[in-house]
Amino acid sequence: MQFGIFSVGDVTTDPTTGRTPTEHERIKAMVEIALKAEEVGLDVFATGEHHNPPFVPSSPTTMLGYIAARTERIVLSTATTLITTNDPVKIAEDYAFLQHLADGRVDLMMGRGNTGPVYPWFGYDIREGIPMALEHYNLLHRLWREDVVDWEGRFRTPLQGFTATPRPLDGVPPFVWHGSIRSPEIAEQAAYYGDGFFHNNIFWPATHTKKLISLYRRRYEHYGHGKADQAIVGLGGQVFMRKNSQDAVKEFRPYFDHAPVYGGGPSLEEFTRETPLTVGSPQQVIDRTLTFRDMFGDYQRQLFLMDHAGLPLKTVLEQLDLLGEEVVPVLREEFAAKRPARVPDAPVHASLLAAKRAEEENPEVPA
Repeated sequence: MQFGIFSVGDVTTDPTTGRTPTEHERIKAMVEIALKAEEVGLDVFATGEHHNPPFVPSSPTTMLGYIAARTERIVLSTATTLITTNDPVKIAEDYAFLQHLADGRVDLMMGRGNTGPVYPWFGYDIREGIPMALEHYNLLHRLWREDVVDWEGRFRTPLQGFTATPRPLDGVPPFVWHGSIRSPEIAEQAAYYGDGFFHNNIFWPATHTKKLISLYRRRYEHYGHGKADQAIVGLGGQVFMRKNSQDAVKEFRPYFDHAPVYGGGPSLEEFTRETPLTVGSPQQVIDRTLTFRDMFGDYQRQLFLMDHAGLPLKTVLEQLDLLGEEVVPVLREEFAAKRPARVPDAPVHASLLAAKRAEEENPEVPA
């Protein structure tokens, strides 16, 4: 099972000091956080994609390419690649290029984006978000698997005899997760292609998350990719830790109370009770995260959001030390002990390449 972190790249004022980091500081901090994630033994670093304030990560491939040059092991991913407002031709070429630079340590998560004003900036209408996501991904899927593509659709100009360059590394496209927190159409899409489904699992009650994941699992089996419990599932999560749980609550409360995504809503206690947000000791984070398997079944990727709401970089790095040293080793052991042998690991370039070669050698045997 993979464990990692994801960043939305928000530029938020620290409510305890009144200081707002510059965009330059925030970008540099995200890089340092990614390097720290590898240092403490995490498997994945993922960045969001945003084109509006107060966020900075408008160019994920630029950031991930820079991080790839400074790391050796960690998988580089996206917490959202906008399949709607981005041209699928550019996605195909940019991420294949990044895949070569990173020697295969790349996958990505497709998402629609939920910021209405951004769509017209790129010539689109958010009301067309679902059909656009479906059509754009269909084209992207073909661009990575067909050397020459003829295509025509609603949302971009036709292609005639087009070849996306470079071709995917070893002829194996980056693995794709489809991210959604409320759209059954996206769960259906992930199941249809046999791709992964990622539910952010940070704002919604578990009962809501379970419905979408269960739908994806059923449809994954329906389309013949494997049994429902073999579907590739990823989850998000939010944590804040200190050795003593009371210290964690006291320190995190002002960030929770003033962050734009939280402020004015339920109290910290209500939010931690009704959603997967965990504020407390490392053991409390372990205990809470282990309940995700009971609710959603065995899954392949767990990403935590840790650098948001104005938390200073020093604090985030301390959180990563706790995550890597005290939380993830226990979670790895506990999840592995309970996982049936038939449940696959998260796909990585090496496993996808091995499956491709096995299929080429034995075309009559399903990979």
